[in-house]
Amino acid sequence: MTSAAITASAEGTRPSPAFRSFVALGDSFTEGMSDVLPDGSYRGWADLLAARLAELEPGFRYANLAVRGKLIGQIAADQIAPAAAMKADLVTLVGGLNDVLRPGCDTARVCALLEESVAALAPSCGTLVLMRSPGRRGPVLERYRSRMEQLFDFIEDLADRYGAVVVDLFASEALGDPRMWADDRLHLTDEGHRRVAEAVWQRLGLPAESDWNAPLPPAEPPSWTARRAADVRFARVHLLPWIGRRLTGRSSGDGRTPKRPELAPM
Repeated sequence: MTSAAITASAEGTRPSPAFRSFVALGDSFTEGMSDVLPDGSYRGWADLLAARLAELEPGFRYANLAVRGKLIGQIAADQIAPAAAMKADLVTLVGGLNDVLRPGCDTARVCALLEESVAALAPSCGTLVLMRSPGRRGPVLERYRSRMEQLFDFIEDLADRYGAVVVDLFASEALGDPRMWADDRLHLTDEGHRRVAEAVWQRLGLPAESDWNAPLPPAEPPSWTARRAADVRFARVHLLPWIGRRLTGRSSGDGRTPKRPELAPM
């Protein structure tokens, strides 16, 4: 069944296809940072979605090729061909945001690599899902908003031309709430990942279990002292190491392999 067949109509949601296999591609967002498990590993929205899909289909298989820090060129080079060869019922591709958040980004090249990736994946899988990634409200988002919107507009165009499904997380006020983001201010909390999994689940035409876009309850704003303490900790624990990696040409994903490189049972 094609991606178009699962699009929700104005009259309701059409019957969803059976997903017996799922391959997730991308960077840290899809790897699952910062949804930390007790053993120190990361879970994330893709693992959560796979676990729910596995409950529907005996023999369900899942692969997650995403690796933190990867740029779209690395995703295209390392993940696309293996994923296409798996011929999964469902493939998610989320990439390019690491690129547009870097100074001097060649957005046209990012879009071209995305299109090459989509063109390779679309004929080989049942349903291809792309995303308008969420953004944390604040000065960083505003600084790069125009680039992000350019990327996301191109993703919408790709979906139209290749029959993919788009999950729009960028428009979500709830996912933009700073409380949905971990201390590093780059990755979602466990609640954020849970909501993303629910958003994809619903976009696939599966019955809603919760309102993934429900606003968080009002909260007292933190004091000036608490905000400054959080800023200092963020700079020491996250920002300075990130700057160090940029200056030395290193990435958080260097030497890392995918956590689920093979399409295998859960």
